[in-house]
Amino acid sequence: MFSLFPEDDGLMPVEKKSKKLENRAAVDKKLAEEELQLNIADSETYHLPTYEEQETQPKGADLNSLKTRINEVMQVLGDFKKRREPGRSRSEYVEVLQKDLCSYYGYNEYLMERFMNLFPIGTELIEFLDANDQQRPVTIRTNTMKTRRGELARALINRGMNVDPAAKWTKVGLVVYDSQVPVGATPEYLAGHYTLQGLNSLLPVMALAPQPNEVVLDMCAAPGGKTGHIAALMKNTGTVFANDASLPRGRAVVGNLHRLGVNNAIVSNLDGRMFPKVYRQGFDRILLDAPCSGTGVIWKDESVKLSRDKIDIQRRWTLQRELILAAIDSIDAKSKTGGYLVYSTCSVLVEENEAVVNYILKKRHCKLVETGLEIGVEGFVNFRENRFHPSLKLTRRYYPHVHNIDGFFVAKIKKLSNKKMEENKVEGEEDGEQMEAEESEVRA
Repeated sequence: MFSLFPEDDGLMPVEKKSKKLENRAAVDKKLAEEELQLNIADSETYHLPTYEEQETQPKGADLNSLKTRINEVMQVLGDFKKRREPGRSRSEYVEVLQKDLCSYYGYNEYLMERFMNLFPIGTELIEFLDANDQQRPVTIRTNTMKTRRGELARALINRGMNVDPAAKWTKVGLVVYDSQVPVGATPEYLAGHYTLQGLNSLLPVMALAPQPNEVVLDMCAAPGGKTGHIAALMKNTGTVFANDASLPRGRAVVGNLHRLGVNNAIVSNLDGRMFPKVYRQGFDRILLDAPCSGTGVIWKDESVKLSRDKIDIQRRWTLQRELILAAIDSIDAKSKTGGYLVYSTCSVLVEENEAVVNYILKKRHCKLVETGLEIGVEGFVNFRENRFHPSLKLTRRYYPHVHNIDGFFVAKIKKLSNKKMEENKVEGEEDGEQMEAEESEVRA
C-alpha cells in the first residue's frame, strides 16, 4: 500500500497524522494555484456584450449579475491592453459601464457621466455611489450661548441618548448613535441648548470666522442653523442679517433664532441679488451657502438621481454666479476686521463650485485665502478641459466616502478693493446659452 510518508519509528502517531495533513494541504494549495492560473488565462479577454445582447436582457435583470459585469468591465479598463476584446474600443467599454451603473444605482446618464469624470478611478467611483445611498449619522450642534458640549452630552445621556463628540475638528458637534427619545423634542432642544445640524454645515461658518461687533450677512440663511452658529461665534454682539428669498423658510429662521436665544439678528426676505442696491458695501463678512443641485446630499433626496440634467444644472450655476457677484459687491473691502466672503454648496459638481469661484476672480478685485479648515480635499485647478486659477487649490472639497459627511464645497475669498474691474463681455453669460459656451470662459 502506498504511503505518503516512509516509516519513521521516531514519530508519534499524532505527529504522523499531523504531517499527513500538512502534506495534503500543500498538495491542495498547489492544485488550487494551478486552477487559478487556468481561470486567469481564460478570463484575460472579456467578452463585451453587444448592443443587441444588452437590449435582449430582461428588464428586471438580476442585480448581482449586473454588479458582476460592472466589476468585470472595470477590471478590463484597469488593464485595457491585455484584457480588451479585439476590435472593441475603450469608449465602448465606458459606454457599457455607464449604462450598467445607471441601471444599478438609479441615475440618469447625464449625472453618471459627471460622476465618472469626477472619479476616474473605478473603485473610488463605486465607493462614492455606495456612500450616496447610505444615511449620514445624526449630528447636533451645541449652542455655546446657553451651554457647553460636555454638559449637554451628560444631560442627553441621562435622557437616554447615546452621544459622542462628532470629530476632532469641531468643538461643538455631537453625533447621536441612538436615542430613546425624539432628538428634536427634548427639553434641551426646546430650550435652545442645541440644534439638529449636519457636520458639513459647520464648515463654512468655521471658515467665515466672524468676529464680535461685526456686521455679517447670511445670504441664504434658512433654516437658520448657520446663522445661529455665526451669532454664537460673535457672542451675540454686532449684527447678523439672516436673509432668505423664501418667505415661509424665513419664518422658520425666526422660530429657530428665537429658540436659540439669538438677539443680534435681523431676519429679511430679499432676493440675494438685491443686496448691492439696498446695502452696498455694508458688510464685514458674508456667508453665501448657495442654492445648488444637491449632488452632495443625494441620500436625503433620491429624486436628484433622475431630476438633474444639463438645463437644470445650467440654471443653477447661472444663479450662483449672480449671487456671488452680489455678495462680493455687498462687502466692504476697507473693513478693519473683515472683508471676507465664504462661498459654499452641498454639490460636488465642478460647474457649481470651482467654475463659479474662478468666475468671480475674473470679475472682481479679490483673491482666495486659506479656509483654516483642518480637513478636506484640495479643489481642482485643472479639470478635464478646464484650467482654473492656481489659487483654487485653497478651496476645499468634502466627499461622503472620504469624510463620512455630506458632499460639500467651501471657498474663502478676500475682497481687495471696492472698485469694480472694467466690465468685459463674458462669453456665455446670458441665460439660455449652451453649457459648452459657458464652460469655455474658464478655460486657459
